Amino acid sequence: MKTDTADQHWNDQWAGIEAGSKWLAPEEDVKAWAAGLGPRSRILDLGAGVGRHALWLAAQGFNVTALDAAPCGLAEIDKAGRVDTVLSRMDTLPFEDRSFDHILSWNVIYHGDEDVLLRTISEIRRVLTPGGSYMGTMLSNRRLPHEQAKYPGRAISRNTWVFDAPGTDKVHPHYFCSAADLLALFSGFECRKLEDREHETPGSWHWHLTLERL
Repeated sequence: MKTDTADQHWNDQWAGIEAGSKWLAPEEDVKAWAAGLGPRSRILDLGAGVGRHALWLAAQGFNVTALDAAPCGLAEIDKAGRVDTVLSRMDTLPFEDRSFDHILSWNVIYHGDEDVLLRTISEIRRVLTPGGSYMGTMLSNRRLPHEQAKYPGRAISRNTWVFDAPGTDKVHPHYFCSAADLLALFSGFECRKLEDREHETPGSWHWHLTLERL
């Protein structure tokens, strides 16, 4: 069963993106992370969407590649220019080993089951240089009861849920984890920062993590 299918939902969202959308504004956490990176660093934005981070990072002088499985998002990035775009799935990255100094993946890699996630993390580790940083988010298992209270749902495999929530990406598999789960998944990395934080809505808990590739 294929589980990394959420790009189907997001491709439709990117096709109708409107000026002023929150998906066009870079996150403050990403800006703070970028402030500590070396000039002209090679950065992969993994799951770049419409480029809110890739385009901002490029404007700061970084060498940025934007990868996504949703072509409509990449088309929006191409309109702006300055960033190389790559259409690909996250668990089969079409890059040589150690191609990037840093990797960003904001609200992306938890869209799938644990097998997809492990392959994706293995690929992140492969294409990242030793000593390079990875910044990303994961869904916290603290969020799961809030989703269960809103929508009927079912577990399809370990830590992986789908919900009866038409019109949202929650009809596609999402992976929820504890801190212990998360650190076990990211073998070969040293944890530099880990925080469980609510996003815009009550109960929207996400792990925010910054790791160093060993």
